[in-house]
Amino acid sequence: MLKQVIEAVELLDSATVNGEDVAALLRSRGLKDINIKTLKSAKGSTDFVKVLIPGVGGKMVGGDARTLGILGRLGGIGARPEKIGIVSDGDGAVTALAVALKLADMNTKGDRLVGDVIVGTHICPNAPITPHKPVPFMGSPVTVAEVNREEVSPEMDAVLSIDTTKGNRIAKWRGLAITPTAKEGWVLKVSDDLLTILEIVTGRIARVCPITTQDITPYGNGLDHINSIMQPCTATDAPVVGVAITTETVVPGCATGASHPTDIEEAARYCIEVAKAYGKHLCSFYDEEEWMLIKKLYGPLKLFQTESIS
Repeated sequence: MLKQVIEAVELLDSATVNGEDVAALLRSRGLKDINIKTLKSAKGSTDFVKVLIPGVGGKMVGGDARTLGILGRLGGIGARPEKIGIVSDGDGAVTALAVALKLADMNTKGDRLVGDVIVGTHICPNAPITPHKPVPFMGSPVTVAEVNREEVSPEMDAVLSIDTTKGNRIAKWRGLAITPTAKEGWVLKVSDDLLTILEIVTGRIARVCPITTQDITPYGNGLDHINSIMQPCTATDAPVVGVAITTETVVPGCATGASHPTDIEEAARYCIEVAKAYGKHLCSFYDEEEWMLIKKLYGPLKLFQTESIS
């Protein structure tokens, strides 16, 4: 998938790129169901891009195959005027766009998935920088709640949330990792199916990015979060798994020249393989029988999906 990754980087590494530019590229590859929405604030604006790739047995054609959401999470693809060029934080957007391009190319060649796939991200080449330890994060012109509202859809039966996860001291290896599954306030065990796919795609022992209960609570509550990778789980009851692009060293989200196309390609290829299996009911994000037992014994912890219990 390096071809699609390079195409995505070439498009997004621009001071003037916007959502319509992304939509034009996707339409040129045969995708039609594309939604663009611009949100503005005192900090600037960003363009949300959401594209539906229908499957042969998906809900869009009256089928019962499950729908996978693939979200590229980020604050912004650029930090202009402070930084020139695409920033490390933009890896999520690049990965999501590469996934959409690859699925479009697969459709053209007759390889359509069974289930529908919804790909979403947002495009902001001049996002603010936010102070954070151990390194600065990329901020966003809009709130995480607004991002969730635009990117998370009720049609999604499960969500892969892709995010640059380099500004920490706990997930320190170069490449790709997945998180445990988050659902309705619970941090569940890591999916065996998703681990198997990860090992097949990477050819390495599966790596797991650790998360805490704090990470699955909404931004803005005053608690520390590893980053925004798990924020979709605050806006849906569907299971959410983070796809973390990681490094051995601590890299600021606002750093330029810090994106690694081969790592992004690996993440994009992983998302494609999960989408293939998920729509055919060949992989699960969580153990449904165990989930029923959890609810029977302790119930959902939906309070963690809110900013407070008051």
